[in-house]
Amino acid sequence: MSAGVRTGARLGAPAWHPDEDDDARARYGWRVLSVTALGVMLCFINASTLNVALPQVARDLGASPAQASWFLLSYMLVLTVLILVFGRLSDLFGQRRLYLAGLAVLTLASVGCGLATTPQMLVVFRCLQAVGAAAVITNTTALLTEAFPTRLLGIGLGLNATISAAAQGLGPVLGGVIVSTAGWRSIFLLNLPLGLLALHWARRTLRPGVPAPVERFDGLGALLSMLGLGSMVYALSMGGPQGWRSRDVIAGALVSVLALLAFWWSQHRRRHPLVDPDLFADRERGTAYVCVLLICMAQTSSLLLMSLFLQGVQGLDAFQAGLGVAPVPLGMMVAAPVAGRLLGRHSALRLSAAGLVLTAAGLALLAVLLSGGIARWQLGGGLLLIGLGSGLFLTSNNSGIMASVQPQRRGIANAVRSTLQHTGLVVGAAMAMSIAIAPLSPLSQQAAYAGHLSRSSPADIAAFIGGCRTALWVLWLLCMAGIALSLHTRQLVRR
Repeated sequence: MSAGVRTGARLGAPAWHPDEDDDARARYGWRVLSVTALGVMLCFINASTLNVALPQVARDLGASPAQASWFLLSYMLVLTVLILVFGRLSDLFGQRRLYLAGLAVLTLASVGCGLATTPQMLVVFRCLQAVGAAAVITNTTALLTEAFPTRLLGIGLGLNATISAAAQGLGPVLGGVIVSTAGWRSIFLLNLPLGLLALHWARRTLRPGVPAPVERFDGLGALLSMLGLGSMVYALSMGGPQGWRSRDVIAGALVSVLALLAFWWSQHRRRHPLVDPDLFADRERGTAYVCVLLICMAQTSSLLLMSLFLQGVQGLDAFQAGLGVAPVPLGMMVAAPVAGRLLGRHSALRLSAAGLVLTAAGLALLAVLLSGGIARWQLGGGLLLIGLGSGLFLTSNNSGIMASVQPQRRGIANAVRSTLQHTGLVVGAAMAMSIAIAPLSPLSQQAAYAGHLSRSSPADIAAFIGGCRTALWVLWLLCMAGIALSLHTRQLVRR
């Protein structure tokens, strides 16, 4: 277990002072929000724009299908394994320092991506991009929590979530426009002026954070967490293309289980663990962590399924399919700031449960109505409910977790939440796709992954639709489990 925290002055003055009035702190909070807005836009747009440009990038660099898949997988893998590490480092060395370093690395790596001449070069610079993005994403929420007064924290986090959702939704659209007008390299090179602007504004705006605890960094825990999470992401990502019984997938899954078990064991025996086990001792916070995993499995998987449905069954191209699933980020953009305002009158646990209810309703609607001839407004209505529920949940969940921990633990508390969020994305996508394509032949499964199922037989298309409906019901069950857990926790807390 972690030792007591000594509040020295290693990092200078805290982000706000006890004698600073509430209005002055609020003004500083809005400035910090403008800083984090630039950061999350860079991170999330970078994460999604390449999806649209992937065919052209692979063609220009002469990449094989396996190499092209690593253009996307490398970013996701490195981002997932480093969030916990950077969360702890930010608690030890300061959120401002890590955030600025992340912006600098992300900007320089983007230039490297834009100038890459071989597939190997692009993979290396995508990994470096993910290093920078992990440092930025890990510290965004902690910076906002430290900057805003309590009465405005929910609104600030809600607006930050709105910007994140907008960036994720706009990424494929912007990618399509930029690729068609200026070429794929411009996707990365445009990050240079934007990154320099974000870095300059962050350096001018952010104050030194709260003093760091004098504790050692848990190197063993960091290595075990990276090995466990990295192996898990690799195994789940390779399961679809290679098959779940392939040697690489089985080996990756085995290494992941062993490493994560060793990590869990070590964290209960280290004096200064990477992840303080006390973070999970509080019932409400523990429930919040479990539920963020469940809803992210449901939200991201439904996006993937419906995107492939629009391409593989209804014959849309990738750009049109991106517009077809836009109700999810739009719903998040609407609900996130509303959730921020409601937090002043309702508990984070209650609002999170309401978000799960809306998400479950959207999944059930899609599962009931999904067919080859489903109307766009019906599909959009189900996706909009999922987006509204996700926006309501994530803002409330985020605020509840951050408000429940001491300032010197906010970095790792947010890192645990972000890691579970990304883990839910990977696990949910792998699980949902496995269920959806299970009735198909190996050849038709490849066509489903590529979005070309419309060229297959009517029987294969019908089987894929049935598989998607089954997957949606499984995701609905995950949300219902989250609702039941939230209600049970609320009853325990009331006693």
